[in-house]
Amino acid sequence: MDFFERLAARIDAVDSVLSVGLDPDPDRLPAHLADRDLPRWAFNRRIIDATHEHAAAYKPNAAFYEDRDGWRALEETIAYAHGKDVPVLLDAKRADIGNTARKYASALDSGGLDADAITVNPYLGRDSLEPFLSRQEAGVFVLCRTSNQGGADLQDLELDGGDTLYERVAALADLWNRNGNVGLVVGATAPEELETLRQQVPDLPFLVPGVGAQGGDAEAAVEYGLAESGTDTRVGLVNSSRGIIFAGEEAGGPSKPDPDAYYRAAGEAAKRLKRRLNRHRDA
Repeated sequence: MDFFERLAARIDAVDSVLSVGLDPDPDRLPAHLADRDLPRWAFNRRIIDATHEHAAAYKPNAAFYEDRDGWRALEETIAYAHGKDVPVLLDAKRADIGNTARKYASALDSGGLDADAITVNPYLGRDSLEPFLSRQEAGVFVLCRTSNQGGADLQDLELDGGDTLYERVAALADLWNRNGNVGLVVGATAPEELETLRQQVPDLPFLVPGVGAQGGDAEAAVEYGLAESGTDTRVGLVNSSRGIIFAGEEAGGPSKPDPDAYYRAAGEAAKRLKRRLNRHRDA
């Protein structure tokens, strides 16, 4: 099966479109991990144990692993998530040309990190993404309309013909979807833009960040983020990172050093958001 078929199967299996972002900021890891070898891996393992029954996917952000021990932690994390039958989307925002792009794309190979999907930056054009797009079984989520305030500096620019730059990116991604493995990254903080893009590209699944700590619109994320995508299940992902993985800071923080309570809080946060999203899926 290709990535979106596998994702559809996972969504059905756990009745969830929730993506859990695994961004283990070393400055926020609980104190009980201070003396552990590979503390980011130890943290992720407990988070996965607590949340996997609610997760359609995990989304580690490469920025939190780009050092020697971090890369080892990422490899262990991906393998462990796969052991729980959860696909992994590597949020790396890669793109380059020639051999560099091919090397970046090796993260999707079993000899590399063995990620199931990856985020990419379209700014360098089609040839910079070809090594990713050509891996037919892997998912490729193209940055389109991001949720950060500064995203408007470029993404809202109006082009000849009246389209904005982010609308042109969506149109190009639709053309690049020859292998049925392309989706878009569209933030949840601008629901009217989510709706516009869904009308423009009805068949592309969206990865929708910004629900949770950034206060994005959960209803719009579900209504416009999911696409038919050639399966019997509407496919897409709504991501939350900090709002889930650090939900236990009060329960297991310095004043209440209870590791089990810390990770239970993460599991409860994942379950609550899954149920919240499902209310809109079922509406």
